[in-house]
Amino acid sequence: MTLQESLAKLKAKIESGLPDEYIKIMHQTTKGLKDSGIENSILKVGDFSPEFTLPNQNNEKISLSDLLKKGPVIITFYRGTWCPYCNTDLNYLKRYKPEFDALNAHLISISPQIIKYNKQIVERHKLNFDVLSDLGNVVANKFGLTWQMKDPLKSLYTKTFDIQIPKYNGDDSWTLPIPARFIIGTDKIIKYVEYSIDYTNRPNPDVLVPTLKKL
Repeated sequence: MTLQESLAKLKAKIESGLPDEYIKIMHQTTKGLKDSGIENSILKVGDFSPEFTLPNQNNEKISLSDLLKKGPVIITFYRGTWCPYCNTDLNYLKRYKPEFDALNAHLISISPQIIKYNKQIVERHKLNFDVLSDLGNVVANKFGLTWQMKDPLKSLYTKTFDIQIPKYNGDDSWTLPIPARFIIGTDKIIKYVEYSIDYTNRPNPDVLVPTLKKL
């Protein structure tokens, strides 16, 4: 089963248990985000990647420039441990880590969560790559990925789903990254970009391998 097939199955299961009014709010938010033109702000193939240094789940500083000395870097932007679609995505990605390693490529995930929750997700899912803490979505914003959750979705998350984004992210901005993947070449130029405004969709990880081989 591909990642997208798994996500489609997960979505059907989740939405089958929700009232139509909740589903409508979520779908309207996704449509509104698409209509906002946010895609125009996302960095593209050929752009230079922003530099960054962020703490991983063990509070060790990880810098892009250091990683690029060893080979290309795969970055996947992750919303949070509370998102079942993100967790499914990370679980699929870890299966490809040996192939990435064989191509001298380094896989990292970037999340706005505080270190505590990134450590939990690494341990819970036995991830074989680092999850970096991007407090305030500073790095995600440089990649053009950030958006702010507002009502009625904000109230739905808080009051109905009991998902307290400020608790996970350590601030009350209610900003999140659009799920996205980038491959950064050793020349710091972006070689591959794929993202989904609809957080229930993600690119299958196997598409990363041919791009890495070309590098």
